[in-house]
Parts: sequence; C-alpha cells; structure tokens
Amino acid sequence: MQVTKTKKLVLCALFTALIAVGAFIRVPIPVVPFTLQFFFTTLAGLLLGGRLGAAAVLVYVVLGLCGVPVFTEGGGLGYVLKPSFGYLIGFILGTYVTGLIAGRAENPGYKLLLAANFCGLLIVYAFGMAYCWLISEFYLGTPLGLWPLFLYCFVLAVPGDALLCLLAAAIGKRLIPLVRANGWR
Repeated sequence: MQVTKTKKLVLCALFTALIAVGAFIRVPIPVVPFTLQFFFTTLAGLLLGGRLGAAAVLVYVVLGLCGVPVFTEGGGLGYVLKPSFGYLIGFILGTYVTGLIAGRAENPGYKLLLAANFCGLLIVYAFGMAYCWLISEFYLGTPLGLWPLFLYCFVLAVPGDALLCLLAAAIGKRLIPLVRANGWR
C-alpha cells in the first residue's frame, strides 16, 4: 500500500499537534520543567521515519517562531534568544536520527528502538546544552560554568527523558507493525 501525500501531510500535522500539546503537559519537578515534547518527537521519528518525523518537528518549531504559542513559554522569533531554544533544534535532528536508526530493520526489536531513542536523546541534550552555554556566555552575559551547565541541563533533566525513551520504545514496538501494515510509512 502506497503512502499518499495527503496521508503524509495528515500524519505530519498530527505529530506537530501532539508535540505542541506535549509542551503543555508538565510534570511538576523542581528546577527543571519536564514536558512530553521529547516523547512525541521520539515517537514521530519511530513511527513516521527520519524525514517525515523531522518534518513534523520542523513545522512545530516554525509555527512557534512565527508567534503561535506552542512552546512551553509561548512563541515568537525572540524565542531564539532563550537558553532552552537549543533543545528545539536538537528535537529536529534527534527525531531524524531516531527515525533513521529505527528504520534500518523491517520490524525493529526493542533493543534497536531503545538504541535509536537514546541516540536521539543524546543529540537533543548536546544541542540543548551547547546552545544554553553559548546564549548564556555571549548574549545574556551570565557565564555558565561547565558543572552548573551539566547539573541543570543534563543531570536533573535526563532521568525523566530516559524513562520516556523506554516508554516510546515499548509503544513503538507495538505500533510500528501497525503503521507499516496500514501503509502509513
């Protein structure tokens, strides 16, 4: 069964909407806001593949930059100057890589899906931390040491996202065969 352009647009729009909703599903954790954005970007990569999944995330980011309040703290072009914007950039590339790795097998196993998710997670955090450091250092004028950067932007935030990697792999394992059987990918 061939995937039509209309199906691709609908699936891309669906995941764009899920990512936007995920930005507002917050789990109250002190210091670091925890949302479900990463969960939905990861699922986009697993279920739609690298290119279409990354396209869904890119549309989400462009909508936010155009002023639609889909980010956790609103939207608008000024969001580029927020220290957390690097995570949004990382979502795009992380989703692409997750989809590429997961798509290597016709029916990927849990270990491959988990490896794909953790590769995507590392990319998201690498971009997020690097961007946070650069904005803090050169735009905000509040230098951020490596230990505080690692503590606040990784150590305190990554445990929740690691759990989301496990959950996304379990859901992906069940849904990928259905997605492929219905010709969505």
